[in-house]
Amino acid sequence: MAAPQVTINPHSAPSVSPIALIANLWRNRQITLQMSMREIRGRYKGSALGIAWSLLTPILMLIVYTFVFSEIFKAKWGDADASQSKAQFAVILFTGVIVLNFFCEIISRAPTTIIENSNFVKKVIFPIEILPLVAIISALFNSTTNIIVLIAALLIFNGSIPWTALLIPLVILPLAFLALGLSWLLAALGVFIRDIGQAINILTALLMFLSPVFYPLSAVPEFFRNVLLLNPLTFIIEQSRAVLIWGNPPNWDGLLIYYTAALTVAFIGYAWFQKTRKGFADVL
Repeated sequence: MAAPQVTINPHSAPSVSPIALIANLWRNRQITLQMSMREIRGRYKGSALGIAWSLLTPILMLIVYTFVFSEIFKAKWGDADASQSKAQFAVILFTGVIVLNFFCEIISRAPTTIIENSNFVKKVIFPIEILPLVAIISALFNSTTNIIVLIAALLIFNGSIPWTALLIPLVILPLAFLALGLSWLLAALGVFIRDIGQAINILTALLMFLSPVFYPLSAVPEFFRNVLLLNPLTFIIEQSRAVLIWGNPPNWDGLLIYYTAALTVAFIGYAWFQKTRKGFADVL
Protein backbone atom coordinates (compact mmCIF):
# COMPACT_ATOMS: atom_id res chain seq x y z
CA MET A 1 0.00 0.00 0.00
CA ALA A 2 1.34 3.43 -0.90
CA ALA A 3 2.54 5.56 1.97
CA PRO A 4 -0.03 8.18 3.00
CA GLN A 5 0.70 11.75 2.05
CA VAL A 6 1.37 14.15 4.93
CA THR A 7 1.09 17.88 4.55
CA ILE A 8 3.13 19.69 7.15
CA ASN A 9 5.66 22.53 7.26
CA PRO A 10 8.85 21.28 8.93
CA HIS A 11 10.04 24.82 9.71
CA SER A 12 6.95 26.00 11.55
CA ALA A 13 6.79 25.86 15.32
CA PRO A 14 3.88 23.75 16.56
CA SER A 15 0.97 25.83 17.81
CA VAL A 16 -0.88 24.94 20.97
CA SER A 17 -4.05 26.96 20.43
CA PRO A 18 -7.40 25.12 20.43
CA ILE A 19 -8.06 26.30 16.87
CA ALA A 20 -4.69 24.95 15.73
CA LEU A 21 -5.46 21.67 17.49
CA ILE A 22 -8.73 21.22 15.60
CA ALA A 23 -7.20 22.35 12.31
CA ASN A 24 -4.25 20.00 12.74
CA LEU A 25 -6.42 16.97 13.44
CA TRP A 26 -8.70 17.81 10.52
CA ARG A 27 -5.77 18.33 8.14
CA ASN A 28 -4.34 14.92 9.04
CA ARG A 29 -7.67 13.09 9.18
CA GLN A 30 -6.90 10.85 6.19
CA ILE A 31 -3.60 9.53 7.50
CA THR A 32 -5.19 9.11 10.94
CA LEU A 33 -7.97 6.99 9.47
CA GLN A 34 -5.55 4.97 7.35
CA MET A 35 -3.29 4.21 10.31
CA SER A 36 -6.28 3.33 12.48
CA MET A 37 -7.62 0.88 9.92
CA ARG A 38 -4.17 -0.64 9.50
CA GLU A 39 -3.85 -1.11 13.25
CA ILE A 40 -7.29 -2.70 13.54
CA ARG A 41 -6.59 -5.09 10.67
CA GLY A 42 -3.10 -5.82 11.97
CA ARG A 43 -4.50 -6.91 15.33
CA TYR A 44 -6.24 -9.86 13.68
CA LYS A 45 -3.85 -10.41 10.77
CA GLY A 46 -2.96 -14.05 10.21
CA SER A 47 -5.79 -15.45 12.36
CA ALA A 48 -8.27 -17.85 10.81
CA LEU A 49 -11.34 -15.86 11.84
CA GLY A 50 -9.76 -12.48 11.27
CA ILE A 51 -11.79 -9.48 12.38
CA ALA A 52 -14.64 -11.80 13.44
CA TRP A 53 -12.70 -12.15 16.71
CA SER A 54 -13.78 -8.61 17.55
CA LEU A 55 -17.35 -9.93 17.87
CA LEU A 56 -16.56 -13.41 19.15
CA THR A 57 -14.45 -12.18 22.07
CA PRO A 58 -17.18 -10.05 23.75
CA ILE A 59 -19.73 -12.84 23.21
CA LEU A 60 -17.49 -15.30 25.04
CA MET A 61 -16.83 -12.73 27.79
CA LEU A 62 -20.56 -12.20 28.27
CA ILE A 63 -21.15 -15.96 28.56
CA VAL A 64 -18.33 -16.35 31.09
CA TYR A 65 -19.55 -13.44 33.23
CA THR A 66 -23.07 -14.87 33.24
CA PHE A 67 -21.86 -18.27 34.40
CA VAL A 68 -19.25 -17.20 36.97
CA PHE A 69 -21.19 -14.48 38.76
CA SER A 70 -24.67 -15.98 38.61
CA GLU A 71 -23.90 -19.68 39.03
CA ILE A 72 -20.74 -19.72 41.15
CA PHE A 73 -20.93 -16.50 43.17
CA LYS A 74 -24.76 -16.33 43.09
CA ALA A 75 -24.40 -12.57 42.84
CA LYS A 76 -27.22 -10.06 42.69
CA TRP A 77 -27.02 -6.42 41.68
CA GLY A 78 -27.61 -4.19 44.67
CA ASP A 79 -31.03 -4.66 46.27
CA ALA A 80 -32.44 -6.59 43.33
CA ASP A 81 -35.11 -9.11 44.17
CA ALA A 82 -35.01 -12.79 43.41
CA SER A 83 -36.65 -12.23 40.03
CA GLN A 84 -33.52 -10.63 38.63
CA SER A 85 -32.35 -12.86 35.80
CA LYS A 86 -28.83 -14.13 35.33
CA ALA A 87 -28.71 -12.44 31.95
CA GLN A 88 -29.65 -9.06 33.43
CA PHE A 89 -26.84 -9.26 35.95
CA ALA A 90 -24.41 -10.19 33.18
CA VAL A 91 -25.28 -7.21 30.97
CA ILE A 92 -25.07 -4.82 33.95
CA LEU A 93 -21.61 -6.15 34.68
CA PHE A 94 -20.56 -6.20 31.04
CA THR A 95 -21.48 -2.54 30.59
CA GLY A 96 -19.00 -1.54 33.27
CA VAL A 97 -16.33 -3.80 31.79
CA ILE A 98 -16.71 -2.15 28.36
CA VAL A 99 -16.06 1.31 29.80
CA LEU A 100 -13.19 0.09 31.97
CA ASN A 101 -11.46 -1.77 29.13
CA PHE A 102 -11.84 1.17 26.76
CA PHE A 103 -10.12 3.59 29.13
CA CYS A 104 -7.45 1.17 30.36
CA GLU A 105 -6.52 0.05 26.84
CA ILE A 106 -5.80 3.64 25.87
CA ILE A 107 -3.83 4.88 28.86
CA SER A 108 -1.84 1.65 29.23
CA ARG A 109 -0.53 2.08 25.67
CA ALA A 110 0.05 5.81 25.90
CA PRO A 111 3.46 5.90 27.69
CA THR A 112 5.14 3.82 24.97
CA THR A 113 3.35 5.32 21.96
CA ILE A 114 6.26 7.52 20.86
CA ILE A 115 8.93 5.04 21.88
CA GLU A 116 7.38 2.28 19.77
CA ASN A 117 7.09 4.64 16.81
CA SER A 118 10.50 6.31 17.14
CA ASN A 119 11.09 5.94 13.40
CA PHE A 120 8.42 8.55 12.78
CA VAL A 121 10.23 10.95 15.11
CA LYS A 122 13.72 10.44 13.71
CA LYS A 123 13.48 9.71 10.01
CA VAL A 124 10.46 11.37 8.42
CA ILE A 125 8.36 14.49 8.67
CA PHE A 126 5.32 13.06 10.36
CA PRO A 127 2.52 14.50 12.55
CA ILE A 128 3.35 12.35 15.59
CA GLU A 129 0.59 14.03 17.58
CA ILE A 130 -1.93 11.82 15.75
CA LEU A 131 -0.45 8.60 17.19
CA PRO A 132 -2.49 8.77 20.43
CA LEU A 133 -5.58 9.50 18.34
CA VAL A 134 -4.95 6.33 16.31
CA ALA A 135 -4.99 4.35 19.57
CA ILE A 136 -8.26 6.06 20.56
CA ILE A 137 -9.95 5.10 17.30
CA SER A 138 -8.75 1.52 17.60
CA ALA A 139 -10.10 1.30 21.15
CA LEU A 140 -13.39 2.87 20.04
CA PHE A 141 -13.73 0.17 17.38
CA ASN A 142 -13.33 -2.55 20.02
CA SER A 143 -15.78 -0.84 22.36
CA THR A 144 -18.31 -0.41 19.56
CA THR A 145 -18.28 -4.13 18.78
CA ASN A 146 -18.72 -4.84 22.50
CA ILE A 147 -21.69 -2.48 22.69
CA ILE A 148 -23.24 -4.14 19.62
CA VAL A 149 -22.99 -7.51 21.37
CA LEU A 150 -24.45 -5.99 24.55
CA ILE A 151 -27.41 -4.47 22.67
CA ALA A 152 -28.01 -7.78 20.89
CA ALA A 153 -28.04 -9.54 24.26
CA LEU A 154 -30.54 -7.03 25.65
CA LEU A 155 -32.74 -7.55 22.61
CA ILE A 156 -32.62 -11.34 23.00
CA PHE A 157 -33.16 -11.45 26.76
CA ASN A 158 -35.62 -8.55 27.15
CA GLY A 159 -37.27 -8.55 23.74
CA SER A 160 -36.53 -4.85 23.28
CA ILE A 161 -33.99 -2.15 23.96
CA PRO A 162 -34.71 1.31 25.39
CA TRP A 163 -34.67 4.27 23.01
CA THR A 164 -32.12 5.89 25.29
CA ALA A 165 -29.53 3.40 23.97
CA LEU A 166 -29.18 5.81 21.03
CA LEU A 167 -27.57 8.27 23.46
CA ILE A 168 -24.63 6.01 24.35
CA PRO A 169 -22.22 7.82 21.93
CA LEU A 170 -22.90 11.07 23.81
CA VAL A 171 -22.03 9.30 27.08
CA ILE A 172 -18.81 7.67 25.85
CA LEU A 173 -17.47 10.61 23.83
CA PRO A 174 -16.32 12.78 26.78
CA LEU A 175 -14.35 9.81 28.15
CA ALA A 176 -12.65 9.57 24.74
CA PHE A 177 -11.70 13.26 24.95
CA LEU A 178 -10.34 12.75 28.47
CA ALA A 179 -8.38 9.66 27.40
CA LEU A 180 -6.96 11.54 24.40
CA GLY A 181 -5.68 14.36 26.60
CA LEU A 182 -4.14 11.89 29.05
CA SER A 183 -2.61 9.98 26.12
CA TRP A 184 -0.84 13.08 24.81
CA LEU A 185 0.42 13.84 28.32
CA LEU A 186 1.57 10.28 29.06
CA ALA A 187 3.07 9.76 25.59
CA ALA A 188 5.30 12.79 26.10
CA LEU A 189 6.22 11.87 29.68
CA GLY A 190 6.92 8.28 28.65
CA VAL A 191 9.74 9.43 26.37
CA PHE A 192 11.62 11.08 29.25
CA ILE A 193 10.48 8.93 32.21
CA ARG A 194 10.36 5.26 31.28
CA ASP A 195 8.88 4.26 34.66
CA ILE A 196 5.58 5.90 33.70
CA GLY A 197 4.50 2.73 31.91
CA GLN A 198 4.95 0.60 35.03
CA ALA A 199 3.03 3.09 37.15
CA ILE A 200 0.15 3.13 34.69
CA ASN A 201 -0.04 -0.68 34.75
CA ILE A 202 -0.55 -0.51 38.51
CA LEU A 203 -3.16 2.24 38.10
CA THR A 204 -5.19 0.27 35.57
CA ALA A 205 -5.20 -2.75 37.90
CA LEU A 206 -6.48 -0.55 40.74
CA LEU A 207 -9.16 1.00 38.54
CA MET A 208 -10.79 -2.42 38.18
CA PHE A 209 -11.61 -2.41 41.89
CA LEU A 210 -12.04 1.34 42.38
CA SER A 211 -14.70 1.60 39.67
CA PRO A 212 -18.32 0.41 40.08
CA VAL A 213 -17.86 -2.43 37.62
CA PHE A 214 -18.51 -5.49 39.77
CA TYR A 215 -20.67 -3.71 42.36
CA PRO A 216 -23.28 -0.92 42.33
CA LEU A 217 -22.29 2.53 43.57
CA SER A 218 -25.17 2.38 46.05
CA ALA A 219 -23.45 -0.53 47.84
CA VAL A 220 -20.47 1.66 48.78
CA PRO A 221 -20.55 3.51 52.16
CA GLU A 222 -21.34 7.19 51.70
CA PHE A 223 -17.86 8.48 52.59
CA PHE A 224 -16.10 6.15 50.18
CA ARG A 225 -18.82 6.77 47.61
CA ASN A 226 -17.81 10.42 47.44
CA VAL A 227 -14.20 9.36 46.99
CA LEU A 228 -15.23 6.91 44.27
CA LEU A 229 -17.01 9.70 42.42
CA LEU A 230 -13.59 11.32 41.87
CA ASN A 231 -12.77 8.35 39.63
CA PRO A 232 -13.43 9.58 36.06
CA LEU A 233 -14.84 6.16 35.12
CA THR A 234 -17.55 6.13 37.80
CA PHE A 235 -19.82 8.71 36.19
CA ILE A 236 -19.47 7.25 32.68
CA ILE A 237 -20.16 3.70 33.88
CA GLU A 238 -23.27 4.80 35.78
CA GLN A 239 -24.58 6.85 32.85
CA SER A 240 -23.86 4.05 30.37
CA ARG A 241 -25.99 1.69 32.43
CA ALA A 242 -28.70 4.33 32.71
CA VAL A 243 -29.11 4.74 28.95
CA LEU A 244 -28.39 1.17 27.84
CA ILE A 245 -30.11 -0.90 30.51
CA TRP A 246 -32.44 1.16 32.70
CA GLY A 247 -33.86 3.26 29.86
CA ASN A 248 -33.19 6.55 31.66
CA PRO A 249 -31.82 9.68 30.00
CA PRO A 250 -28.33 10.67 31.11
CA ASN A 251 -27.57 13.30 33.69
CA TRP A 252 -27.28 16.22 31.27
CA ASP A 253 -25.80 18.64 33.80
CA GLY A 254 -23.22 16.07 34.82
CA LEU A 255 -22.39 15.36 31.17
CA LEU A 256 -21.91 19.05 30.45
CA ILE A 257 -19.48 19.37 33.35
CA TYR A 258 -17.68 16.21 32.22
CA TYR A 259 -17.40 17.46 28.63
CA THR A 260 -15.94 20.76 29.85
CA ALA A 261 -13.39 19.06 32.08
CA ALA A 262 -12.49 16.45 29.44
CA LEU A 263 -11.95 19.03 26.69
CA THR A 264 -9.80 21.07 29.08
CA VAL A 265 -7.65 18.02 29.83
CA ALA A 266 -7.42 17.27 26.10
CA PHE A 267 -6.16 20.77 25.36
CA ILE A 268 -3.65 20.70 28.24
CA GLY A 269 -2.35 17.31 27.13
CA TYR A 270 -1.98 18.50 23.53
CA ALA A 271 -0.20 21.68 24.61
CA TRP A 272 2.22 19.67 26.77
CA PHE A 273 2.89 17.26 23.91
CA GLN A 274 3.60 20.05 21.43
CA LYS A 275 5.88 21.89 23.85
CA THR A 276 7.97 18.82 24.66
CA ARG A 277 8.11 17.12 21.25
CA LYS A 278 11.28 19.02 20.28
CA GLY A 279 13.23 16.88 22.75
CA PHE A 280 11.89 13.49 21.62
CA ALA A 281 14.55 12.88 18.95
CA ASP A 282 17.41 13.68 21.34
CA VAL A 283 16.17 11.21 23.97
CA LEU A 284 15.24 8.46 21.52
